[in-house]
Amino acid sequence: MRYLPHTEKEIEAMLAVTGHGQLEELFAHIPEDCRYQGDMKLPEPLSEWALSDHFQSLAANNYSTSAKAVLLGAGSYSHYIPEMVPSLIQRSEFLTAYTPYQPEMAQGTLQGIFEYQTLTARLLGMEVANASMYDGASALAEALLMALRIAHKKHTVAISSAIHPYYREVVHTYLQAGIFNIIELPVAENGRTDLAGLKEIDDLAAVALQSPNFFGVIEDLETASREIHAAEALFITCFTEPFAYGLLRSPGISGADIVCGEGQSFGMPQSSGGPGLGMFACLKKHQRNIPGRVAGETVDIEGKRGYVLTLSTREQHIRREKATSNICSNQGICTLTAAAYMASLGATGLRRVAKLNYDKAAYLKNGLVQAGAKLLFSGPTFNEFVLTFADDFKPVRQRLLDKGIIAGLELSRFYKEYEKAYLFCVTETVARTVLDEVIEEVRS
Repeated sequence: MRYLPHTEKEIEAMLAVTGHGQLEELFAHIPEDCRYQGDMKLPEPLSEWALSDHFQSLAANNYSTSAKAVLLGAGSYSHYIPEMVPSLIQRSEFLTAYTPYQPEMAQGTLQGIFEYQTLTARLLGMEVANASMYDGASALAEALLMALRIAHKKHTVAISSAIHPYYREVVHTYLQAGIFNIIELPVAENGRTDLAGLKEIDDLAAVALQSPNFFGVIEDLETASREIHAAEALFITCFTEPFAYGLLRSPGISGADIVCGEGQSFGMPQSSGGPGLGMFACLKKHQRNIPGRVAGETVDIEGKRGYVLTLSTREQHIRREKATSNICSNQGICTLTAAAYMASLGATGLRRVAKLNYDKAAYLKNGLVQAGAKLLFSGPTFNEFVLTFADDFKPVRQRLLDKGIIAGLELSRFYKEYEKAYLFCVTETVARTVLDEVIEEVRS
């Protein structure tokens, strides 16, 4: 959008309408000690083309996914997007459609949500899926609040330290205002969550694990389910990479009660961190406590198939203070994107892409280990893994960066105890020649 400043004459005309003599009077209601005093130290004005050149020079200092390869992961993943997906979702009847509250006017929107819910439930092995949450982090926080509602009189939840650090921060933000206790479970030497201390926790409503977790390690969900249910708590599984369940056993089959996570991998570019969507599913017996809304299929008085909102227990509707969530909308265009992506690939396509992710990551992992790196964790991984190096990896990382390869995320940014450890990620978009280049650079 172009910046079109107002002239002095236009400003005078607007002030005349508001009844003020000068612009400063518009802010008189703000206490003087809260207002900035003096003039801001701004550079001299530039012409439009000079300003454009200036911003381009600033942009040149940044790296983007247009680089040769980005091997970082950590909750945001580069996947190939079939052209049919953006072509479909950019149709005006999808892109400009908004509210599904009037079903007679929004059958396309409602059907899109319904198809997304169906595909999500199948992928995650659950019985009910909602129309999506804002993102994976808010979905996890809502899942824990849901578990606390179901448990009713319990006030403690346990979350794995191997859950994405940003997700855990959001959980703390959501729950800090209530009378809830949050316990973070430690990580074992194999990279999986240590559940040994569950029996010592009283008042436990739910336990949340991420699989694959932040380190890329695949949790043993079936064993975790038995131990968590033995502690009379609900089992919540979250994820940042839904592609894993194109290859691994789904959380629902493994015994999870609630499953949630980020769906950005399904047809959405990384786009500097967003947008994405929070995928959310649960067992049918818990559907009355599910946050957000659910679209359902029905028939009209003429027997024709139609779609409606079958559940929408949010604060804008009749539930008011009894609402299960204050999230006011689903990620409409993102859910449609995810549905189009899952439908275009199908079960076979999802499995193939997931297998490519697994194989390419294993190729780089084995190659780097042979080149002298060491695995920090012994547990099985999907498309991410953590390595340590005998020598300082930073010079190697810089040489790769100079070649357009962004490799390795420093774990010490999130976990001080894992100094000199780096998280690597490989998806189907990375060529084998790039992986060989990284291996050779480490070996040299």
